[in-house]
Amino acid sequence: MKLSAKEDIEAPIGFVTSVLTDFDMWERAAMRRGADVDRLDSLRKPGAGMEWRVGFDYRGKKRKVELKLLTLTPDQRLVFDCMAAPAEAILSIDMAEMGPRRTRVVVTLDIKPRTLAARLFLQSLRLAKAKVARRFSRRLSQTAADIEDRYKASQVGV
Repeated sequence: MKLSAKEDIEAPIGFVTSVLTDFDMWERAAMRRGADVDRLDSLRKPGAGMEWRVGFDYRGKKRKVELKLLTLTPDQRLVFDCMAAPAEAILSIDMAEMGPRRTRVVVTLDIKPRTLAARLFLQSLRLAKAKVARRFSRRLSQTAADIEDRYKASQVGV
């Protein structure tokens, strides 16, 4: 199953890239929401090969996902491999400069089941794909608004 959404952000591409690659901030945000986040690599700077193990509760069960950053092309693209017992996914974040203070972000999530239970779960998601796509798009919009707010706050007094 493939989900895709795009959003235009009122911030320069360099700023958007710096927020999206601030992995310490994303780790803290996940922990504030109740997830257990363990860093598996020892890289000092953001780059391909970074890995995390994330544990969280979903529908009453403890879930574990391993994330690996496959590609980091500054101001262009981030690609993550997401592995869990029932399914695997590729998350791509593409960025394009639309102007000096405008960036388009396209997020694509391609999920592939690895078990029969996951196949059935994804089939139910396909039946409600319009609703799932709206929620996916809404979440990207919220993230884009957060990035815009951070950019505006960084420009106060400059």
